[in-house]
Order: sequence, then C-alpha cells, then structure tokens
Amino acid sequence: MNLQNDEATSRSIFAWNYFLWEVRLALVAIGFFLYLGIFCFSHFLSSCLSITYRSLPTKEKVFWNLATTRGVFGIQCFVAGFWALLLDPVFQADKVYSQQDWSWFSCLIASGFFLLENVAVHVSNFVFKTFDLFVVVHHFLAFGGFLGLITNIKSGHYIPLMGMLLEMSTPFTCMSWMLLKAGRANTFFWKASQWIMIHMFHCRMMLTYHIWWVCLSNWNAVMENLGLLHFTVVLTGLSAVTFILNPYWTYKKTLQLSSPVDWNFSGRTMKNGSSVKVNGEIFQKKGL
Repeated sequence: MNLQNDEATSRSIFAWNYFLWEVRLALVAIGFFLYLGIFCFSHFLSSCLSITYRSLPTKEKVFWNLATTRGVFGIQCFVAGFWALLLDPVFQADKVYSQQDWSWFSCLIASGFFLLENVAVHVSNFVFKTFDLFVVVHHFLAFGGFLGLITNIKSGHYIPLMGMLLEMSTPFTCMSWMLLKAGRANTFFWKASQWIMIHMFHCRMMLTYHIWWVCLSNWNAVMENLGLLHFTVVLTGLSAVTFILNPYWTYKKTLQLSSPVDWNFSGRTMKNGSSVKVNGEIFQKKGL
C-alpha cells in the first residue's frame, strides 16, 4: 500500500478552485441532489422491505425518509467535525481563519443538505398544514450560517465544522424513531439507542460551550473574518441552540426514555410495544 499515492488521491478529490462561484454553487447543487437521492432511495428501499413503513400515513412516510436522510448527513458531519476538532493540525493551530480543501468540500455539500431541509420543511408544512417553529428556525439559521460561508470566501471553516458536528445525534435520533414506530420501544436495542442519543445531546451542549469559547476568545478576529451580518446570524443560531433548542430537545428525549411517545405525531403513542391511537383504536405490534 502506497501511502503517498493515497494521500495525493485524497487531495485530488477535494482539489477544486473554490474561489470560483460556479464551483461553489455546483457543489451546493451536488449536496442538494445527493441527499434528495438518499431521500428517494429510502422511500424505495423502505417500501420494499419495511412492513412498518408501508402502514404509515403519507405524512409519517415523509418524516421517515427525512429522518433517514438526516441520519446519513449526521455521519458525514461527525467525520468532518471530529477531524477538525481533534485531528487536523491546521484547525488546531488557527480556529478563526483556517480553510482546507476538504473542509470547503464538506461545508458546501452540507450547504446543499440544509437547502434541501428548508425546501422539505416548507413544502411539508404547506402540504400537510403543519408548522413546527423550532424546526423552521433551526433550519433557517443553519442554512443562513452556511450561506454566509458560500458568499464570503475568506470565512474560516472551524466554526461551521463545529456546527456540523452538532448533528452527531441525528443517526441515533433516526434509529430510535424508526424503532419506536415499529413497536420496539420495549427492547434493549431501542433503550440503548435512546441512551446514546441522550448522551449525544449532552455532548452537543458541551460543544456549543466550546464554540462560544472560540467566539468570545477571538471576538474581534471572528467578527472581522465573518463580517457583521454573517457574524450576527452565527451568534443568533448559536444562542438559539445553546439556550433553547438543545435544552428543550434534551429534556424531551430524556422524558421519552421513560414514556415512549412519538412527539412528532402526538396522535399516536407507544404502549407495551404496540402503536396506539389516542382515540382508543389499537394498532398491533409490527415488524420492521
């Protein structure tokens, strides 16, 4: 195995001229359609293999596929964010101005995902006549933060990568929700997944404190690097996650461990491994 050749190949995968608008926009579009493809593939695969999925209402099928897409995105975010946090020497040396080819690539693909999320949320709200303020605000601020990165080519990537690392909980959120819908809330596997997810939410809270430390200890440099508007959007999003969203979601997920309720669709709850409607109509326990 030739490590030098492998390293050169790795560099070539990410070696684009990111100063060109067409390159940045093309990678955002790739991210959008890549995760849209995962959404569609989830629908196809689940329709073929999952009894639970076929029995769900259309609204919950859409959420199922969004959960799958978010879970896959969470894996990308964990790898990129963990690498920047602990392993990449460039980001260890400079947390304000540093950029890497791989971080450009990852952040632009993530921008495409957040664009898809905003489209999906608003279309879903329009079609199903629903509105979740927390979700709408979360996705709007997330895309706003990455939009500033797209338009400002001198923007450092460490803070956006830490924002991506906040998605570390999404694979476990996806897994727990699907098991809940399948009537497996009384199994050790669901409880273990729920415990890990709750732990990931606590890690998210610690990570937000780290991001605050980076911003506060480099306040003038971060403001100069991001620009006032982008800096305001980033701080607004960070404040919302730190003081509202993370504590609220951590509380809800912890409560869900002892009371396995699908908070996203409150018309259904889980009892003794079976799906039960509030009006008393019982759905028997289903296989995956």
